[in-house]
Amino acid sequence: MADTAEKVETGQDATAAAAPERGRRQAKVGRVVSNKMDKTVVVVVEESTTHRLYHRYMKQTKKFHAHDEENRCKVGDEVEIVSSRPLSKTKRWRVREIVKRAE
Repeated sequence: MADTAEKVETGQDATAAAAPERGRRQAKVGRVVSNKMDKTVVVVVEESTTHRLYHRYMKQTKKFHAHDEENRCKVGDEVEIVSSRPLSKTKRWRVREIVKRAE
């Protein structure tokens, strides 16, 4: 009994200890190439990888559909996207913040 009283006094909540801890979400930074859909933007993320045989750097691009709730993103903006639950057939990402506005 004394042990449980000490835990509550140190700030640990019983419900917080019982709740599972959510893992870290994936985050990527890319450039908006399309905002024609409602509440959706298409973000291009560029990665440089090494070719497995020739050991040269290659630039790979991938497109992600991301949820933009307030339609704030414009074409050319640099945004940070994070993974989320499936929002539609192709949307699995949300826009966290606009890193740099397009000029």
